[in-house]
Amino acid sequence: MGRRRRKVVRIPKKKLPKLFSCPNCGKEAVRVEMLRGENRAVVSCGNCGAKEEFTVKPIMSEVDVYCMFTDKFYATLKGSTAVNTGGQQ
Repeated sequence: MGRRRRKVVRIPKKKLPKLFSCPNCGKEAVRVEMLRGENRAVVSCGNCGAKEEFTVKPIMSEVDVYCMFTDKFYATLKGSTAVNTGGQQ
């Protein structure tokens, strides 16, 4: 008598996303283009057209640049609302 073969369970590796959600319009249409030779990255939204360019280090990935983009977006958003509310007092 033979015994049953054991089932091989393969765990798929998780991959980083290629498209990110836009902080301006909310759609998942932000693409990060890394230009490694020039040490810069271009972040652009395909829906609303928001675009920003950053200088990057060779160790940075697309997720790091996207985080820089959202941080800059919310910093300018917070700064513009602080100026508007401060003038009305």
